[in-house]
Amino acid sequence: MAKKTGDRAQLHELLYQALETEIGGIRLYKAAVACAVNQDLHKEWEDYLNETTTHRQVLLSVFELLGLDPETRTPGREVVEHLGASMVRAIEMARQAGDPIAAQRVAAECVVLAETKDHANWELIGLACDHLQAKEAKEAEVLRQAYDAVHRDEDHHLYYTPRAGRASCGSTRWASPP
Repeated sequence: MAKKTGDRAQLHELLYQALETEIGGIRLYKAAVACAVNQDLHKEWEDYLNETTTHRQVLLSVFELLGLDPETRTPGREVVEHLGASMVRAIEMARQAGDPIAAQRVAAECVVLAETKDHANWELIGLACDHLQAKEAKEAEVLRQAYDAVHRDEDHHLYYTPRAGRASCGSTRWASPP
């Protein structure tokens, strides 16, 4: 029985961290959009900001359906919040330094870091769906619907952003996503 409780606690921890990642992502994209001098990148990051806001809402729906309190703080969630705030601060520092291209590059680097965590969260949520199928059908279905609603956006965010960052630095060569 302890294993089942431990599994559920780990799943809930993942969901709390995923929610905090989306909340931090909204702040990060607002800061990144403010630094974008490349108009294509500006538009892309505005689109990602809107998608991230939707992803946050998807997770809030998951919390409601599973009876989780979205205000619960966990040690892991605190770490995720700290990392997100640190990236936003890094973007602000770069912007205040006065070199718009350098600030855009820092913003692109921070977006890549944040999207790596975000993508990992959603991949783990997808794996949890498969693990839960036979055990907790309701949780599995709720998570599967959330995963299906979000994972393609997350793939695009992760694979497009490094290319966009290189382009924002003057590189004309864009690598294709894997």
